[in-house]
Amino acid sequence: MTRSVVTTEWIDITSTGGETFKGYLARPPAGTGPGILLIQEIFGVNHHIRTVAEQYALDGYLVLAPDVFWRQEPGVELGYDGEDLNKALKLVSEADFPNIIGDLARAADSLRQRPECEGSLASLGYCMGGILSYLTAAEGAVDRAVCFYPGNIARHLDKADRVRVPIQFHFAGQDAHITDEHVARTRQAFARHPDASVHVYKGADHGFNCWARGSYQRQAAALSHGRVLEFLERQPQPDTSDSTG
Repeated sequence: MTRSVVTTEWIDITSTGGETFKGYLARPPAGTGPGILLIQEIFGVNHHIRTVAEQYALDGYLVLAPDVFWRQEPGVELGYDGEDLNKALKLVSEADFPNIIGDLARAADSLRQRPECEGSLASLGYCMGGILSYLTAAEGAVDRAVCFYPGNIARHLDKADRVRVPIQFHFAGQDAHITDEHVARTRQAFARHPDASVHVYKGADHGFNCWARGSYQRQAAALSHGRVLEFLERQPQPDTSDSTG
């Protein structure tokens, strides 16, 4: 019997305040699978993010991409330069990150409760979504986290010890926003973590995974995608660190 292809829809997610916001849900061909909370860049749940959701759904995962900017402009969808870029930068500069982390935790709970969700739940984000994936893991809302070129990571490394789940970082070697020093500090912050990995793609620039941007690099995108899939299926190592103080 031939299985159906990926199916998608926008669903409602209830915030801590009882309001609802949207998330783009992509179901795998099998109908069920482990969950991925896919966290957008500053450009909204745009065509690229929706396609990434469908890509991971084809890999067998149930993927939910919540609308992070719903409190400011629900359904915003932007391109990568000109006025769209200026608007995206304004949105992120005015965003309330504690509220967003709360929204992501609710989205994670919503995804876990769906009958199609089987197994573990990972967060996976790009740029702003990368740092939000890290912070969501620090809050204990997911079972593992993937962070692509996480913006401003150096400002948040004081929370590294709060990440008690497997975590994977992907950095661009030619990233003007995230320097070699920031990557080195990230490695150092997670040196004692039992299941943390840091990958750097030489010659790649910020945004290398997005085929709609000039910085797209096929080799880095393909290699990182394979590493993410291996990471999602890997059995986590036990955390043997002393948590008693």
